[in-house]
Amino acid sequence: MIEKTIKTITGNICIRIPSAVNEVTLGQLIAMQANPDLNDLEAIAILSGIELEQLQNVKNFDDLLPFGDVVLSLSAQIAQVFNSEITPKKITFTLPGGASIVNVMQNLSVEPAGAFMAAREIIGDEINSHIKQFGAENWQDIFKPSLKACCQVLAHYFYCRATGKPYNEYEAEEFCTEIKKLRVTEALPIAKHFFMHYPSLSKPKTGYSLRLRQYWKKRQGSRVLKNSGTSTP
Repeated sequence: MIEKTIKTITGNICIRIPSAVNEVTLGQLIAMQANPDLNDLEAIAILSGIELEQLQNVKNFDDLLPFGDVVLSLSAQIAQVFNSEITPKKITFTLPGGASIVNVMQNLSVEPAGAFMAAREIIGDEINSHIKQFGAENWQDIFKPSLKACCQVLAHYFYCRATGKPYNEYEAEEFCTEIKKLRVTEALPIAKHFFMHYPSLSKPKTGYSLRLRQYWKKRQGSRVLKNSGTSTP
């Protein structure tokens, strides 16, 4: 962390922002990526939690230069995080009932069926959107899912294990609030694992219920033909 007390026209403020990528949360990164024209003051506001209006009232802009240098350094570090092959083995969530330490099971299929189906839909939509925009040839070489999609997949994956509650789709979506508190060095490598190890999800699938209906239609058709055959002299 880098910390400095700075004068404003109304008094002093203490600015404290991450100086290393492993101190940046997923929520902070999502907030920064939401604005493609983000300037240094806006980035410092997100990383420090200080209102932008307060930073705009800093007396001497030069006092903010060290923070601008850190923001630039973080940008370079963050660009490499998604490419990391190292995934954490455990994740700690600080929930209202206390801390919850969760083992990272690197297989979505071991989670409740509802969580798997929700995550599969998110992953499939994200991959298909990328392929539609950039083409299917070597799509994995340049594919990077949106941070929002990463957050959603992790929310469905971790919800039951972190809370100990039965799966609920809506509550799992709301668990994104907790996922945003994770460090990017924890969240993004795990999300990458799911997106890159389930490429088949980009292909259209026939739902179970649709397959079941097709099966029964075939059976009914066979019965009609059979009955028709037995009634023929």
